[in-house]
Amino acid sequence: MGHHHDTTESMPFQEKLIKLLEHWIKHNNDHAKTYLEWKEKACSENLEKAGHLLEDASKMTADINVKFFEAIEMLKK
Repeated sequence: MGHHHDTTESMPFQEKLIKLLEHWIKHNNDHAKTYLEWKEKACSENLEKAGHLLEDASKMTADINVKFFEAIEMLKK
């Protein structure tokens, strides 16, 4: 299943961008959760280094979401 990131043509650009950022935040949260689940699985298989890298990826994803939240706040002003 692919992603469809376009919204209705009649929506103002800023509103479209806010909706897109909100979508990315949710999508990132889903991925970050999965990364942590796989980190636990990797560590249980004695693959701690890989697990720590997955944990790092989860934290980096959260950092990206901070930027998306900041962008939304700026667009709402």
